[in-house]
Amino acid sequence: MVRTHNDGEGSTVGSSLGTNPMGWGLCASWWQRPRDPGKHPGANLTAGSGDTVVLALYDYEAMHSGDLSFQKGERLQVLEQSGEWWRARSLVTGLKGFIPSNFVARANSLEAEEWFFKDISRKDAERQLLGPGNTLGSFMIRDSETTKGCYSLSVRDGDSLQGGSIKHYRIRTLDSGGFYISSRSSFDTLQELVEHYKGQSDGLCQRLTYPCSVPKPQKPWEKDAWEIPRESLKLEKKLGAGQFGEVWMATYNKHTKVAVKTMKPGSMSVSAFLEEANLMKGLQHDKLVRLHAVVTREEPIYIITEFMEKGSLLDFLKSEEGNKQTLPKLIDFSAQVAEGMAFIEKRNYIHRDLRAANILVSEILVCKIADFGLARIIEDNEYVAREGAKFPIKWTAPEAINYGSFTIKSDVWSFGILLTEIVTYGRIPYPGMSSAEVIRALEHGYRMPRTENCPEELYDVMMRCWKTRPEDRPTFEYMQTLQGPSVCSYSFQE
Repeated sequence: MVRTHNDGEGSTVGSSLGTNPMGWGLCASWWQRPRDPGKHPGANLTAGSGDTVVLALYDYEAMHSGDLSFQKGERLQVLEQSGEWWRARSLVTGLKGFIPSNFVARANSLEAEEWFFKDISRKDAERQLLGPGNTLGSFMIRDSETTKGCYSLSVRDGDSLQGGSIKHYRIRTLDSGGFYISSRSSFDTLQELVEHYKGQSDGLCQRLTYPCSVPKPQKPWEKDAWEIPRESLKLEKKLGAGQFGEVWMATYNKHTKVAVKTMKPGSMSVSAFLEEANLMKGLQHDKLVRLHAVVTREEPIYIITEFMEKGSLLDFLKSEEGNKQTLPKLIDFSAQVAEGMAFIEKRNYIHRDLRAANILVSEILVCKIADFGLARIIEDNEYVAREGAKFPIKWTAPEAINYGSFTIKSDVWSFGILLTEIVTYGRIPYPGMSSAEVIRALEHGYRMPRTENCPEELYDVMMRCWKTRPEDRPTFEYMQTLQGPSVCSYSFQE
């Protein structure tokens, strides 16, 4: 029998996205620490080491001048390491060129194994194992979140019809350097451990079948391409129009799908935008939409970002697919936003316009925060004035409405409003009330009531976000690590 442990990475701990009727798995960890977004399989290589050999994890076809094409399994010698693009020589063809560093891993390392996922959180492991292409016995080995230098095995248990659940097992180490899950079976290497449990479950919930299937990673943006020519973009499909411009699906240089936000002329100062954009470019996290490039030499300004297939969270929640999402999945959306905002908070940044319309959703239902920082540099009187028709009153904290005091604590207030949007599948906050009525009501202590489908514990989180005094509101760091029955002990039976 596999030994169980009471700490965070112990054996047979249920999935946070499964169908556990009491919801303990989901709730006990729905606010998780974000993983380091800068890490990738080859992140530990030594800069400039010509002796370093890496293994291609995916096929790559050269897209830019100077790129090097390669096939999955090909070995390459790293000649120069610089940012996301490394100069390398193929040991198969002898050709030299730049390669995307997140497509390779050091040869003969753990990172080169398809089943090893470095620097992934327990929560993201669950999301990925429950994603498309994974079935009973799909698995990964990852770094333990609770014990530095140790590993955890995560296994899918339950099929898609049952909703699926994930079991986590701590992989312990021997003084001699071996590994074991159950003390009756130990192994010299993790590779031997995997092969053993592929042959038999031996106390695990399932026999290991296939490594976790995940989409190929995004290729890094073209090296040194920041201010790009307008003609390098082909606007193909209008995705939406907002108060200050339009959003288009576009193709960059005939090969890379991107999103382009076109700003209405006069909506912002070019110099102020460039200053803010340089800050935004430095904010890189897997729950933040990546800013790729800009077009600013003449108006309209273009903002080029990664493309998110499902569009805004607001539109997604209102769609047929969005309406089918279960409460656990809705709470998972909230958790992903909390992760991204905790990163923004840690970097001493402010969003200023946090709402479902500014959260984007990927093909595999990853939520990413968009438009962070843009609200500060808008020069539209209808937006700047609190009475203006474009000002998002219903999402804005009272101190920001009344005194223009925008802080991370006003973002926390907005996050509470965002939670109501999510749990009501995109309903407008304060239904039936005008912006002026909302302002007056807030001044008299009014708060939105709990909706029928909103668990009381989740409503308690909202109410904490809506404390009158900003300093009384929780931090995003606290909210993303909040655990236990005080927040999430409600039932998720369906």
